[in-house]
Amino acid sequence: MPLGSNGRTAEVARGVRVEIIEGPSAGAKPDRHCVGIRVVTPFRGMFAVRDELMEELYGWLDERGVDFGHTFFRLHVVDMAGSMDVEVGVVTEKPVEGDGRVSSGVLPAGRYATLTYVNHARRANRALIEWVRGQGLTFDCVENPAGDRFGCRYEAYLTDPRSERMKTRWRVELAIRLADGPSRESPGEPS
Repeated sequence: MPLGSNGRTAEVARGVRVEIIEGPSAGAKPDRHCVGIRVVTPFRGMFAVRDELMEELYGWLDERGVDFGHTFFRLHVVDMAGSMDVEVGVVTEKPVEGDGRVSSGVLPAGRYATLTYVNHARRANRALIEWVRGQGLTFDCVENPAGDRFGCRYEAYLTDPRSERMKTRWRVELAIRLADGPSRESPGEPS
């Protein structure tokens, strides 16, 4: 998807539009503390699972009075024809102790390719991946039989999902870590 001179692109296909708000670009991000729930689920139905996990995590956070920033949906292992290893989490100012189901972790520091969009994740992902390849950059990713294992790949929901139920209106930052840094896993394992 080519980007216009103003950095904003809208692609319309079959009545579906994606709007690129910012990027694509590459830049450094620091370690960010987080807490989340990690599971393995089939690609088909994955977003319904994400929504259920968000509700569960928000309840857990509210019960404990934990302050948090953006919600994120992290893709640890991607296999669109099979199982996806995913995590729903939130960024926290400091480490938060988990309880087995909810794990404390870190979105690792590194250089990330990012793009902020509204409305269509698949087209936004394609735009970012094509941009990275066009720049001659490489993702922090290892291919294996279970799927592509990313050092860190996530969508940060800049719009609070609790206040805007229409997902097509969410402002989302897509971020994928580039290969110029060491790969680290978050401590939580999928349940």
